[in-house]
Amino acid sequence: MNRHRKTKPARSWLEWIRELQREVFMSTKPSALTDLMRSRRSPRAFLPTPLDPATIRGVLQDAQLAPSNSNTQPWVVHVVSGKARDTLSDNLLAANKDGRRSLDFMLDYGEGVHRQRAQQHAAVHHGVRGIDRSDHEGRAEITRENLRFFGAPHAALLFMPMLGDGVRAAGDVGMYAQNFLLSLTARGFHGIPQAIISFYADTVRESLGVPGDLKLLFGIAFGTADPVSPLKSLDLDKVPYEHSVVFHDDPCV
Repeated sequence: MNRHRKTKPARSWLEWIRELQREVFMSTKPSALTDLMRSRRSPRAFLPTPLDPATIRGVLQDAQLAPSNSNTQPWVVHVVSGKARDTLSDNLLAANKDGRRSLDFMLDYGEGVHRQRAQQHAAVHHGVRGIDRSDHEGRAEITRENLRFFGAPHAALLFMPMLGDGVRAAGDVGMYAQNFLLSLTARGFHGIPQAIISFYADTVRESLGVPGDLKLLFGIAFGTADPVSPLKSLDLDKVPYEHSVVFHDDPCV
C-alpha cells in the first residue's frame, strides 16, 4: 500500500453550491427553479387552514434575501392572521361600503395595451364566476371577496418609505414580493398580490398602527389554495417575451 498517496480534500459546502450554480447557469435545459416559476399561480379561493408558524418564518427569511438598491432593503411588512386578519378585513369592508378610499399611489392603466390586458383579465375572472359585465352587484361582490382576502388565513401588507420619488424602493419591494411568492410555491402553498388593498391605505395604517410616512404598495393573501375551486388558477396568457424585450446585437439569433 502506498501510504504517501495524496487524498483529494472534501468539497466545502460553498464549493458545492458554486458548482451547482455553474451547472444551472451553463445549462439550456429547464431547471427546478424554472419549473417552479412556471408553476406559480394566483388563486382567488383559499382554504381557511392556517399555515404553520415555522413555514411563515421560512417564507419571510427567503423573501428577505431579495436584492435592493444599494442594499437599502426598504420593505416593511406586516403579516396578519387570526383575529387581526378578521378585524382588518372588517375595517376594509366598512371603508369600501362608505366609499372611504385613500390611495398612496395613483392607479392608471392608460389607454393602450395595458388597459386591454386588464380588461381581458377581468373578462376571464368574471366569466369563471358567471358574472356578466352589466351585473354591478356581482362585480361589487368580487371586490368584497378581495377585501376578505379570498378566504386566505393570512395576509402580508407591504409598506415602503418614500425614498425620493419612491420608484426605486417600489421596485425593490416588488423583488421582495416575488421571493415571497416563489417561496410559498416551493413549499406547496400559494399567494396572490392584491393591489386593491392599497385603495384603503389609511384604513390599513389605522388598523395596524402603521405610521403615516410608510406607504402601502399592495397586499398578498396567502395560504393553501382551494383545490376544488374553479378560481384556483385562472387561464391567463402571458405575452411572448419578444413583446417586452428589445435585443441589441441579438444573442438569441
